[in-house]
Amino acid sequence: MKKKGKAKKAALWTGGIMAFVVVAAAAGAYLYIEHLNDNIQSVNDDGASTGGFSKDKAINILLIGTDKRTGAGNEKYGDSGSAGHADTTILLHVSKDRSNATALSIPRDLIVDIPDCPTTQEDGSQEVIAGETGVRFNTSLGQEGRTPSCTARTVTELTGIKPDNFMVADFNAVKTLTTAVGGVEVCLAKDINDRDSKLNLTKGKHTIEGEDALAFVRTRHSVGFGGDLSRIGLQQQFLSALMRKLKSNDTLSSPSKMIKLAEAGTKALTVDSQLDSIDKLKDLGLELGRLNTKNLTFTTVPVIDNPAEQVKTTVVLNESTAPQVFEAIQNDVSFTAVKQQKQKEAAAVAARLKGTKADASEVRVQVLNGGAPSGSASETLTWLQNEEGVSKSENAGNAPASLAKTTLEYAPDQADQARRLAEIMGLSGSAMKPGKSVTNSQGLPTMTLTLGKDFKGAGKSVTAPTKAPDVEKSTADKVECAK
Repeated sequence: MKKKGKAKKAALWTGGIMAFVVVAAAAGAYLYIEHLNDNIQSVNDDGASTGGFSKDKAINILLIGTDKRTGAGNEKYGDSGSAGHADTTILLHVSKDRSNATALSIPRDLIVDIPDCPTTQEDGSQEVIAGETGVRFNTSLGQEGRTPSCTARTVTELTGIKPDNFMVADFNAVKTLTTAVGGVEVCLAKDINDRDSKLNLTKGKHTIEGEDALAFVRTRHSVGFGGDLSRIGLQQQFLSALMRKLKSNDTLSSPSKMIKLAEAGTKALTVDSQLDSIDKLKDLGLELGRLNTKNLTFTTVPVIDNPAEQVKTTVVLNESTAPQVFEAIQNDVSFTAVKQQKQKEAAAVAARLKGTKADASEVRVQVLNGGAPSGSASETLTWLQNEEGVSKSENAGNAPASLAKTTLEYAPDQADQARRLAEIMGLSGSAMKPGKSVTNSQGLPTMTLTLGKDFKGAGKSVTAPTKAPDVEKSTADKVECAK
């Protein structure tokens, strides 16, 4: 672990992460405070991230917290000698156009496969920490010497989404950030007196900070069904309230609050090695600061009780809905009703699918592999010829470069052929690329179908979702009372 300034070991918790990210842009006004850089801890990303967010792309930030008890005043919560776990984890996806974002909570008790994790040791050497199958997600951090980069690899393995960056923070982040803004308003649908978390509040609205705020996000036995999934809902409510307070004029117009937030945020954060300066955090904050809280959706990975257990303590993926959630995020689909920024362009793209369609026997196409699994071009060719009647097709080998999305390029006079092949393949209008034809092995003009990384196999539609699945969710602009 790298530390700018004096060395310091910190416990981690997710609560303050999103808060500092949102105000990082405002904190940029105080960049003259050089010592803010000295507050920041970083840990090697070990190649588990994309290498850092980009201003012209969608952003995926992994927010990680542990139940490690180090830090002033936290030893009273017990388990003081624990190495900690990935106790609270959120994958924050911000759309390419910055019009919306999705905060996806990952249950700590979800059964997953943890991959082998190349991990940088304190002396700079590399060690591969062996993976495990069928274990709880929370063991991806802290256990067996695993660092946050291993949690990032586990999230990629689970969701198919590779984080651009990751952040972690300590228990004290909740205390210091809520105190810095003068408390946040939460709501309870009933009285709660939880001896474990030490939360003691009556029914109704309360403004909480410090120890009360930490107790609020830690309680689980007194809400919902008394488990981790109920606590996730409570934490999402808390983060929504904190977001609203951070973006309020009361906070943004107060220089003293902004300084306190900058100080608290940098001291609470541990970031990956690609995000280890105020300048980088400021740039990230400027991107995220464009969000409207009504278009920030909180949801949770869809799960069901683990059928292998008689006493239900863990959960597994809901295979009917979880893949839809992951695919929606992968394809930058909003979970809120955000107006399309480019309606005319979208209409033009959709129009490529409208019109006459040639017979399958008249479709002439060459198939290339541009990032799909090995053998996909051959498999697709066989399927097209034997199952779909596209006899005028051939395998053209590997494409010059890998593509994220499958594409079909065609000349204007091949549009009717393109529409038929799009129907057969399940291609969207955006996959169709009007351009030019090429010459096949017989010297005849032909279209070019390039199978990208999104290719799912012959006979399976590659149309990206345009609407998010109907799952339980909430948005950051609404006040909800914990039940």
